[in-house]
Amino acid sequence: MKNKAAISIAAALVLGVGVGLSCHHLTTDESVRASIVDVFDTIAHLFLNLIKMVIAPLIFATIVSGIINAAKSGLGKIFVRSMLWFASASVIAGLAGFGVAHLLRVGEGLHLRATGADSGLQAKPHDPGTFLVNLVPQSFVKALAENQPLQILIFAMFFGAALLSLKREGSNKIGSMIDELTAVMLRMTGYVMILAPVGVFAAVASAFTDEGFEAFSTYGSFIATFYGALAGLWIVMLGVAVLFLGRAAFRLVAAIREPMFIAFSTASTEAAFPRLIESLTKFGVDRRTTGFVLPMGYAFNLDGSMLYMTFAGTFLINAYDLDISIGQQLLMVLILLISSKGMAGVPRGALVIVAAVVPGFGVPAAGVALLLVIDQILDMGRTATNCLGNGIATAVIGRMPHGAQAGEPRARQKGDELIEPAGA
Repeated sequence: MKNKAAISIAAALVLGVGVGLSCHHLTTDESVRASIVDVFDTIAHLFLNLIKMVIAPLIFATIVSGIINAAKSGLGKIFVRSMLWFASASVIAGLAGFGVAHLLRVGEGLHLRATGADSGLQAKPHDPGTFLVNLVPQSFVKALAENQPLQILIFAMFFGAALLSLKREGSNKIGSMIDELTAVMLRMTGYVMILAPVGVFAAVASAFTDEGFEAFSTYGSFIATFYGALAGLWIVMLGVAVLFLGRAAFRLVAAIREPMFIAFSTASTEAAFPRLIESLTKFGVDRRTTGFVLPMGYAFNLDGSMLYMTFAGTFLINAYDLDISIGQQLLMVLILLISSKGMAGVPRGALVIVAAVVPGFGVPAAGVALLLVIDQILDMGRTATNCLGNGIATAVIGRMPHGAQAGEPRARQKGDELIEPAGA
């Protein structure tokens, strides 16, 4: 069944490309083409809305369940290791994008000139103070309604801590309800994911009906170098996975290929999140760890987006022939790194952060509008990379000893597949 689902999504991806290109080249009337795009967009948005319908309660339930069930396994250690991993991965990904862009000199020779055009994005500066204030929800109901993952995460952590305290005093009724809610949301998500091939087909068909191959021909060099940088990051990520998981790292990639297909096709982390939980659990990561680490990764560990932001920022600096010192550029990388932690759940979040930060370093806002033309193509790659990064992070952290002694095997759970020891 698992293989059939992955094959169906891959087939939908290929079919979407074919249908989209056919529609683009066979419809010369722009109004007719726009109508076709609207039809595909409507179908894709219906699927994404179904995902958003379950994502907020799923994050809340998995976080709370993870806290109350993982406490005896060393909750503090899991949290600290997770944040250290996420911070390290973000720095590596950001510096990789910055370094590759400089190494390949992306954007040099374009000699762009500033115009009065606007990017059209609602981009607000993400200063540290605003970021910290926005972490705490004024209303949990509002945070749920608006799918604000960071705010849901903060509330769920406080709720889980309070529930854990009551559980230690002998009250466990709400904890049992939360565990059942998690099971219900996962089952409900399974029903929604039956429609994943339809959503994938519609999203891809819409993009290629609208753009065709023109976007590739116009921005071919930028797209090729960006995907080359992503490929290099994938190699590094897989190398780290092999270091910690041994040969099981390759089984991990096979296990999460379906959510990665979904992430790539829909350019939506939300769309892939529920299936990624299921895939990691089947791979052998303890559900308690998955329920705690993965939602945090969804908010804090966006490796593909981080690489894209520093890569795109460097591209624009080179394209406009701006004389900005390496020190200032590294400062830009640092600000992008900090600002990126608030973009989960924001449509085209990586591009919005770029639009908010780079003008402060002299890059014209019109430059971001250039990236907007091909952002869908770029977003697909960076979202799949985010999915891979979170899958590896959760699997590695799940394998590390927490409450148990190092080397002590965890108890096998029903439906789980034990992770092979490194070097096996």
